[in-house]
Amino acid sequence: MTTRNERHLTLDALRTLIEDGEVDTVVLAFTDMQGRLQGKRLHGRYFLDHVVGHGTEGCNYLLGVDVDMNTVSGYAMTSWDQGYGDMEFVMDEQTVRLLPWLPATAMVQCDLEWPDHRPVTASPRAILKAQLDRLAAHGWTAYAGTELELVVYEDTYEEARRKNYRDLVPANDYNVDYSILGTTKLEPLLRDIRNHMYAAGLDVEGAKGECNFGQHEVGFLYAEALTTADNHVVYKNAAKEIAAQHGKSVTFMAKPNQREGSSCHIHLSLRGTDGELVFWDEEAGARTPLYDRFIAGVLATAADFTLFFAPNINSYKRFADGSFAPTTLGWGLDNRTCAVRLVGRGAGARMENRIPGADTNPYLALAAMIAGGLHGIENELELEPELTGNAYASDKPRVPSTMGAARELFHASAVTRAALGDEVVDHYANMADVELAAYNAAVTDWELVRGFERL
Repeated sequence: MTTRNERHLTLDALRTLIEDGEVDTVVLAFTDMQGRLQGKRLHGRYFLDHVVGHGTEGCNYLLGVDVDMNTVSGYAMTSWDQGYGDMEFVMDEQTVRLLPWLPATAMVQCDLEWPDHRPVTASPRAILKAQLDRLAAHGWTAYAGTELELVVYEDTYEEARRKNYRDLVPANDYNVDYSILGTTKLEPLLRDIRNHMYAAGLDVEGAKGECNFGQHEVGFLYAEALTTADNHVVYKNAAKEIAAQHGKSVTFMAKPNQREGSSCHIHLSLRGTDGELVFWDEEAGARTPLYDRFIAGVLATAADFTLFFAPNINSYKRFADGSFAPTTLGWGLDNRTCAVRLVGRGAGARMENRIPGADTNPYLALAAMIAGGLHGIENELELEPELTGNAYASDKPRVPSTMGAARELFHASAVTRAALGDEVVDHYANMADVELAAYNAAVTDWELVRGFERL
């Protein structure tokens, strides 16, 4: 069994580490609808004797709960009436890795299957793999990189909860975008994150400061799309755990306060199965017609798929004019006001989707981009002219501004249903319904301040 790189483990190598006493805990994890790692911690000996070759199970409610893990109604695949049965955790042996920030611990990421071995189609990893299979049928492979921003606070998670997430102390108290001095203050934490991530099999590029107080970005080298999504969720979970070890907290909310939001810009390109360029004509020194159709498809379907790019109520607070988060659906060459920014030439030619925030589920966002691009290719869509200047002031169609609007577009779209299937579309529309109902029932601080005395 080949590994993704020399820092990943084969199952045989993990067996040896367990038998030698160097690993005693194995985390089996899958990614849920909210983009979180869920699963079990197993004793190493039990993992070898009873799980390897046999698998393990978890309750199917794990793909049918809200962010607070409450069981909610409306899901076809899981309910009280169906008894909340099990799903099988199926290990992907290419994902075996050490978690060096935790003692003697390794992790294996999993796909989900029903007891009769049918895939759980609403699983985020299954949704992305289905779109990658569509690409493979054309002879293409997707490569992607996710640029994920976070905000660091001096408060621990426990302190933040006790303070009701108010008056938290950001790790920097001024804009440290690209500042070496400003990032030095947090270098003990950022260095730990970078080095632990490298040891866990991720290819780290570096870290830089961002605009919001305490906001930073740790960057990773692009990889095949499934690898990038797997690494993304490992990093997101690890950053929180490592921050907690430093007595701090981090958030990946898209808009944690009224300053700049946190993005997850996604870079994507296609290659042939032998690595040949698909998006660039070297002889002509220009984009290929296929690349243009792919971009046209992403733009044409962006509103329909926004629910996958912006999956939470808070996601939509980030879309504001002049914020470096897009509000209109256009494309431009190296233009950061556009929803789609084209960068690079030759082997580096790629599109950057600037719609997703840091709270996006990478499997779903990548699946949406691929499905949109294939829609453009298969229907031979023509790419509209480049948008030059300020996209915020353009007359281009708008990014959906609320989760309710995005939910309606997603649920009613013939494109999303053709690409993902009715089961997946209805499942994630219900996820939106659950969040919208919870939000609409909440009385916010804003309402109390505005109305308690003055209305």
